[in-house]
Amino acid sequence: MKTAREYIDSMKRMRFELYMFGEQVTTHVDNPIIRPAMNCMAATYELAEDSKFPQYQELMTATSHLTGKKINRFCHIHQSVEDLVNKSKMGRVLGAYTGSCFQRCVGMDALNALSMVTYDIDGKYGTGYNSRFLKFLRYVQDEDLVCDGAMTDAKGDRGRRPSEQADPDQYLHVVEEKPNGIVVRGNKMHQTGAVNSHEIICMPTRAMLEEDKDYAIVFALPSDSQGIIYIYGRQPCDTRKIESPNMDVGNVLYGGQECMVVFDDVFVPWERVFMYKEYDFAGDLVEKFASYHRQSYACKSGMGDVLIGASQLIAEYQGTSKASHIRDKIIDMIQLNETMMSCSLACAYEGHREGSGTYFVDVLRANVSKLNVARFPYDIARLAQDIAGGAIATMPSEKDLKHPRIGKYVAKYLQGVERIPVENRIRMLRLIENLTMGLGAACYLAESMHGAGSPMAQRIMIARQTDVERMKGSAKRLCGIDP
Repeated sequence: MKTAREYIDSMKRMRFELYMFGEQVTTHVDNPIIRPAMNCMAATYELAEDSKFPQYQELMTATSHLTGKKINRFCHIHQSVEDLVNKSKMGRVLGAYTGSCFQRCVGMDALNALSMVTYDIDGKYGTGYNSRFLKFLRYVQDEDLVCDGAMTDAKGDRGRRPSEQADPDQYLHVVEEKPNGIVVRGNKMHQTGAVNSHEIICMPTRAMLEEDKDYAIVFALPSDSQGIIYIYGRQPCDTRKIESPNMDVGNVLYGGQECMVVFDDVFVPWERVFMYKEYDFAGDLVEKFASYHRQSYACKSGMGDVLIGASQLIAEYQGTSKASHIRDKIIDMIQLNETMMSCSLACAYEGHREGSGTYFVDVLRANVSKLNVARFPYDIARLAQDIAGGAIATMPSEKDLKHPRIGKYVAKYLQGVERIPVENRIRMLRLIENLTMGLGAACYLAESMHGAGSPMAQRIMIARQTDVERMKGSAKRLCGIDP
């Protein structure tokens, strides 16, 4: 298992073709825009270090079913309901520890979905995908690697299927087959933590028909493979990481990351291909990955813990904490936050064993969990802004606070409760700003809405998974319509 320091060192050896703000980035590890997100990823290693955090060993580590060795849970294939439960609890712990998106769950969810789907494809077609996948998995576990699970294509005209697009590259697809592998072209969007990852696992983004079979591909490659181009996404207030990393940025330690990833005729060797034109399994892979990933949004309860704590503190700093309406709002925030966590745990506790031996979450409850996540963080954020007041949108900058001429006025008129240093109040307000409208809002709010599928995707799955006929039968029996 890697330490956090060893993870950072391993990133220094990666050679990404990366662009940000119209310029190529050659030293991404030390880039001030990227480094907070890399710190987040490093936290997934740090909390797994027994010497630093022995209290988290049960959550952060597991025993490999392949080798019997102790591994990071993010590299683990779930072998029990307890594993699923620990995954949810781990997400909350890391969400609270970083106050941001720690990025690594997407690779864990891809690995677990593929452990099942490759097994099922082999069972139907006699292919050898599962053995290829298990070889890759052992490599990931042995080296303690970060995988970016890349599913979302650009999609182009959403009213057309992949094979119907005017530009065939709107979905990642095969453009050439060679004796030793395939060549792919296309794009993956919204890739969380992409340039913090050792490997990229590409999967289809939707169910496919036979005419779409060139798009029904799954493969894994080193993230810095030739022909893979990363274009770094902008986030609200992102240049504050450079301008005022000590205070105005809000979260002074961690941050998120999203990239557009371009595949410009990239070669993939056969041993790294885990689905090749088996279009009838594309939809199944999407549903399995999405269900796991919707469970993973327990992390938003961890971020909610931070926002609730910040809201309580700012009320204390401003002298409003004893007001009954403030106490009521804090209780409302807690209720919403714990409901999200409860649903994530419920889909884990109701999990079951698949034929491959992997334990899978309850799909209905996973989708209910994510649909709640698409709504509740916005309600929590609204309450936090209500408690904090308008200063989160109007405060002068850190440079103004420290200015020799005007700094004394900024400090004087931003003072709250006398015993609380004015800088403490400013820092807490900046953290609330970060989570509700700034850098942190990119992963706490926008990601809660659209990550792991937008709300309509969950609604479709809830309707599909719910046994309404059973419910109708109960109603009929109780009122005497049917025996």
